[in-house]
Amino acid sequence: MPDSAVLAWMLFAAHVSLQLVFVVRALLRPHREPASRFAWVLVIVLAPVVGVLAYILFGEVDLGRKPIERLRAALKALPPAPDVAGASAEAMIPERCVPLFRVGYSVNHFVPVAGNRAVLLPDSAATIAAMVADIDAARQSVHVLFYIWLADGSGLKVMEALKRAAARGVVCRAMADDLGSRALIRSAHWRDMAASGVRLAAALPVGNPLLRLFKGRIDMRNHRKIVVIDNAITYCGSQNCADAAFAVKARFAPWVDVMARFEGPVVRQNQYLFASNWMAQTDEDLAPLFAEPLPAPVSGFVAQVIGSGAGVRYSAMPETFVALMNAARRELVITTPYYVPDEPIQAALCASARRGVATTIVFPRRNDSWIVAAASRSYYRDLLEAGVEIREYVGGLLHAKTLTLDGEVTLIGSANIDRRSFELNAENNILLHDEAFTRVVRARQQVFLKAATPVTKAQVDACSPGRQLWNNAIAMLGPVL
Repeated sequence: MPDSAVLAWMLFAAHVSLQLVFVVRALLRPHREPASRFAWVLVIVLAPVVGVLAYILFGEVDLGRKPIERLRAALKALPPAPDVAGASAEAMIPERCVPLFRVGYSVNHFVPVAGNRAVLLPDSAATIAAMVADIDAARQSVHVLFYIWLADGSGLKVMEALKRAAARGVVCRAMADDLGSRALIRSAHWRDMAASGVRLAAALPVGNPLLRLFKGRIDMRNHRKIVVIDNAITYCGSQNCADAAFAVKARFAPWVDVMARFEGPVVRQNQYLFASNWMAQTDEDLAPLFAEPLPAPVSGFVAQVIGSGAGVRYSAMPETFVALMNAARRELVITTPYYVPDEPIQAALCASARRGVATTIVFPRRNDSWIVAAASRSYYRDLLEAGVEIREYVGGLLHAKTLTLDGEVTLIGSANIDRRSFELNAENNILLHDEAFTRVVRARQQVFLKAATPVTKAQVDACSPGRQLWNNAIAMLGPVL
């Protein structure tokens, strides 16, 4: 046999062997739906070179050995999570809602705690103004963590407030995601904060992008939005540290967010999330923060922090959403900018409507991600046939992540109903039981509903076959994460 033919057969054998190696890896991946494994096998077999490369880059949900070790060491150094915010108030929750908080407990081991109060901020500008006022009034410590932090009007106001606080002796720690806030972290503004005494850290540093690929997925990010002041006040919601005009994606503006200001024991649980992230990136021990006495008990609602991410099981947020959807008896209203659900979530949402629950979900009409927009619309027909009301917000990019249940339970935070949020991002949310605050959140949802147009089955049926084919094809990529 000629040498060229031998070489060709050797290359073919090596090629097939490489494919088989990655097919086996895809089949052996833990914590994956069969659809995800099947999708990766198809990609690897049908597009061998591109498929293998894609699998190397995106096929496995792996933050990297060292980051995971540092996070686990930080969690081990902190006090036990059930103890940081006081005694469990499970007995104060209606019996039918108890399982919801038990699902939350299974994520971080935070118990539901009573004595919390909250204010829903009117809009993005008011949120920044409230944060700045609280930072200016801080006496001991200020902690901030954002996925995206821009050097725009809002971002600079928070920076200046931190610098003022540090100048008067308040311990200020600021963290931003190294990818989402890369422009700020590499700017003079970041250096100025450091020079002013603000302690800084980049969450999940990218480093050399080429080398980073061999250490873990570069697109696993810290998507949390946390502000904690004096161990007594916290903010939770969807807003990054930026103007509603959101300069980096201005053509989709305004970005419409929901943010709430909390006081009470639940603050310590958000502090715990911040501390674990901070200690995973720095050598500073924040455990002494949790030795401070809790505030005197006051009347207030029961709440619990749910923080998903690489340090907890991958199914944390999907299970939380499914539990909430299954618990609905009268009304379920959801706002989310990104909807690429797994099968249990889609089934739970449809089942909610089929059993007579008034089920409504609101998306933005124009999405900053064309991939997510196409994938989301592939699910419309099944939702509408089940009786789910779908509306598309037309007043900007609705970025608010809210869920209200039967007028008494609220989930608010940073998590989207999509696979990236479930499996790749670190998120923070607060689950609470309170009719008064839920009524306020529901009223805000109603504002969004009034500014949204209903999607009808006739509109979906009128969609061209080409568009339907495109949407469904993009949705097939959902499991390929």
